[in-house]
Formats: sequence, structure tokens, C-alpha cells
Amino acid sequence: MQNKIPISKTRRIYFIRLIARALIFATVIAMYIANKSQFDIANGWDFFEEFSPLHLLWGIWMLDMLQQLIPLKAHISIGSQKVFKAFFIPADKQLNRQNLEKHTKSSTSSAYMVMVIWLAVSCLISILHLSGLTDTGMMVIIATFFYVCDLICVLIWCPFRLIMKNKCCTTCRIFNWDHMMMFVPIITVNSFFSWSLVTFSLITWLIWELTVQMHPERFCEKSNKALRCSECTDKLCTQYCRKNKKSL
Repeated sequence: MQNKIPISKTRRIYFIRLIARALIFATVIAMYIANKSQFDIANGWDFFEEFSPLHLLWGIWMLDMLQQLIPLKAHISIGSQKVFKAFFIPADKQLNRQNLEKHTKSSTSSAYMVMVIWLAVSCLISILHLSGLTDTGMMVIIATFFYVCDLICVLIWCPFRLIMKNKCCTTCRIFNWDHMMMFVPIITVNSFFSWSLVTFSLITWLIWELTVQMHPERFCEKSNKALRCSECTDKLCTQYCRKNKKSL
């Protein structure tokens, strides 16, 4: 074995998070099999009727989204934090504004191609729910499944790279779209549980998108040195690091 990239502390933490999410997913399935009534809090306004383990899951998801709105340095990927000015390191050579606009337009075009595909997936899931083929518990399970898939995309393989053509997760244009993509499919559950998650996820998505348009220089490695391989300490997606080792 040659040119082996050591596992970074951030990557280890993300793997622990992936294992935790997988355990949560398994727990939610076990809850569904054992007692479907535990999912009643996800119906209408039943969220305030009685306590359920789903309240804890709801709290974890809300906390995850809140962290995307605050600049943190607690082993959270720069791919997520590049939205903030604190994580912007101006390039030695200023990028031509016209080229920056061209990059932003191209990456946004690819991003919204992903959006169209995901909305189609969400519509299919919603139709299954509206037709009665999936109940509320199954919709929560689907959201939890996407919760696990989110970190699989970061740590193992991401199908959206086939469309986005981004070098790695650090430069990913849609890194903080994760919660929006997780919760939009459950919108037809039509309850406080679903709408609170969908609304907050859309707020985080909107802030991300507004920042892309107002500060595009933070999202391009040619203008933001913090996104370059030479500055990377995350080493989250090492399979892409190997492909780009010449840039290190």
C-alpha cells in the first residue's frame, strides 16, 4: 500500500456519527415493529399530547440544523462551514469577478438539477403516503434512512457527485442541503412534527442559497484557499483525496 492517507480526527468523529445514526435507524425500525402507537406524536398536533422517543429524535434533528446556522470549530466539516465569513481565506491571487460568476452559475445549474431529481423522489414518496401505502411510522423511517444516507454520501460514496462534478465534499455546492432533502419527502404527514422539521430545514437551505448569491467567493476554491487540498485537515472523503493527491 502506498500514499495511504491517515484517518483524520474529523473523519473518525464522522464515522462515529454514522454509527450513531445507523443505531438510531435500527431503533426506529424496532419501535415501529414493537409498537406503532409510539409514532402517534408525528400525527397532527399529537406532538404535545404525550412523550415518545420520537421527541428525542426531533430534538437531535433540530439541534443538527441549528448547528448549521452557527459558525463552529468543533470538528464540523469546512464543507458545511464555508457559508460563514470566519472560514473564508482569500486567495493570493484575486479571482476575476466574471469567472467567479461563471463558476457560481455553473454550480447552481448542477445543484438545481439535483433539486429537480430530489423533488421527483419526494413526490413519489408523498404519493405513496397519500394513497395509504405508507403510514406515518414508515414516513419517519424513510426520513431516518435518509439521515443515515447523508453521512454515507460524505464518508463513502456520493451519487450526487455524478451531477455536481465537485472535487470533494469540501467544495460541494449542496453540502448543507442535507436536512432539506431529508424532510421535504415527509411534508405530506401534515403535522407539527413534520412541518416544524420541514420549515427549519427550508430556513437553513434558504440562508445557504442566499449566501451563495451574496458571497460566491466563499464557495469556490479558486477564491477561498480554505477549500483547497493544501489547506484541508478534514480528510473526510479520502477516496477523493487520493485522486487529487497531486494538489496536496
